[in-house]
Amino acid sequence: MMRIEIICTGDEVLTGKIVNTNFSYISQKLEDVGLSVRWETTVGDDRESLLRALRLAGERADAVIVNGGLGPTVDDLSQEVAAQAAGVELVLNDEWLARMEEFFRRRSRVMPPNNRKQAMLPATAEVIDNPIGTACGFALDIGQARFFFTPGVPRELHRMLEEQIIPRLLAKSGMQTAIVLKRFHSYGLGESHVDALLRGVEELVPDGSVKLGFRAHYPQLETKLTVRGTDTEDTRRKLAPVEREVRKRLGNFILSEDDATLEGVVLAELASRQGSLSIVETFTSGAIAARLAHLPGADTVFRRGVVARALGEVCAAVGLEGASATGELTRETAEAVARAARRQTHATHALAVLIDLDDGADRIDLGGTICLAIATEHEVASRRSRILGGREWVRLGAVEMGLDCLRRYLQNLPVYERIDFEKA
Repeated sequence: MMRIEIICTGDEVLTGKIVNTNFSYISQKLEDVGLSVRWETTVGDDRESLLRALRLAGERADAVIVNGGLGPTVDDLSQEVAAQAAGVELVLNDEWLARMEEFFRRRSRVMPPNNRKQAMLPATAEVIDNPIGTACGFALDIGQARFFFTPGVPRELHRMLEEQIIPRLLAKSGMQTAIVLKRFHSYGLGESHVDALLRGVEELVPDGSVKLGFRAHYPQLETKLTVRGTDTEDTRRKLAPVEREVRKRLGNFILSEDDATLEGVVLAELASRQGSLSIVETFTSGAIAARLAHLPGADTVFRRGVVARALGEVCAAVGLEGASATGELTRETAEAVARAARRQTHATHALAVLIDLDDGADRIDLGGTICLAIATEHEVASRRSRILGGREWVRLGAVEMGLDCLRRYLQNLPVYERIDFEKA
């Protein structure tokens, strides 16, 4: 098994001023293709500390991904320290310098003199292309390890990692390079529950080339199948029976697959029937509308979003004059609001997600009651639920629940469903 280390650089990462999402992204992408990370090191903008980190990684790892420090400013140290660790000189890469000058010229800008620093690379470095930025990625050997230096800008890192570094790592590892990653996104089932439901699915492919994994990112759960084979046809053949079984066992709880999103599925369902949608939401800060309204094609589907905190304001906004704004929030209230919103906007569908938050300071045992309703011209479907876990937990859960119930309604599925764990 190849030993991989990730080194992240920058004072802002070390001190926690920014969340190090790049590490989690790199590690997850490597895990998806069957490459495991042994060590993670975070180093500030200090030459001696970075030099020690590179030398240590070169002693214990087979491959190292270094993230950050390729910019034009004085605190960007990766090229300089990499050359020192490898025992070579920094040299100007004329080809990359020309690339940068063209990069600025296409944008009608003059390249600042300090950007020239980004074309200074260790003499033995292999250039790793960055088609969307000025930070030049590169690879070289330090000690016994092959090092890959990547930019800190996430979109530049992502492209470089997926298109160039992962294929190099797979080739270095000697592993089968035909890999398929299948992802299922679900809502309403916890990770341990899904793990129990899918017990044994890997054994449908006896040679052990199918790996089941999970990534929980509340409110959704991602279930992953990583399949290895000799070629694409082999991996697809192995994946087919496992994929069918996952769909069978998780059923209606699968809200989308692969790169599809819940909001994209909802929009596609509405567009396919030339439908339109209005949304009413409380406490969510308009998050449901925000998930939908910016998508391509939403201009023909999305009619209106009403956002308020007080039920009285909601009722007034949809024309429910004289409606009660006090007392317990009920499904009937949500139904009335959804009907009124649909009539007012002439949408084919209206979704109302109303939340009654528990009183008191924000804490893990604080929760909220969610009453939601989906109204069309001829009927209304509704649901009442409780979510515990604090204010943000309630908000995120209510947004997901509202969109998923709408997805279920549009797909002619039960708006509320549960799997009996004991009988599963």
